[in-house]
Amino acid sequence: MSALSPDPAPAGAREVVVALTKAGRTKIRYPAELVRDDGVRVTVRAAWAAPGVRDFGFVRFEPGDVFTEHYWRDRWFAVKEVQGGDGVLKGWYCDIARPAVLAGGVLTVEDLDLDLWVSADGASVLRLDEDEFADSGLAGRDPAAAGAAVAALDELDRLARAEGLAALLA
Repeated sequence: MSALSPDPAPAGAREVVVALTKAGRTKIRYPAELVRDDGVRVTVRAAWAAPGVRDFGFVRFEPGDVFTEHYWRDRWFAVKEVQGGDGVLKGWYCDIARPAVLAGGVLTVEDLDLDLWVSADGASVLRLDEDEFADSGLAGRDPAAAGAAVAALDELDRLARAEGLAALLA
């Protein structure tokens, strides 16, 4: 199956496993509730899956946080809307990734190192991990993928600054 061909979740399926990979290795796997699958975009909801707290300085992810995650089969990014346990929106964490593949109840996404953070009020838009991306060697191994990744980051950055990411997720 191509990453671009739709493989909608079976009717009635309510749970999937999200498998985030990086450089050929599984970074994390976690259960998520399937919210929507229209054949192009898959939306899932999951609790913060990593152990403990992750403090980035500009945002803190912690137990009780809820992520509504949007993955596309035809775009090189994923957008994760993050709410605290109190239901207050923290913002959007965006992963630059190859188009998602859903097969056999597993949603697989390959992280390409680049990220974007957008605060809840839209005032802060931060491009993240560009040094990791440069160090990854993707540009040498797969120039087309590296170009698609940079273009995806630029597109999300532009959308976040112009109209906000909520418009993309409507």
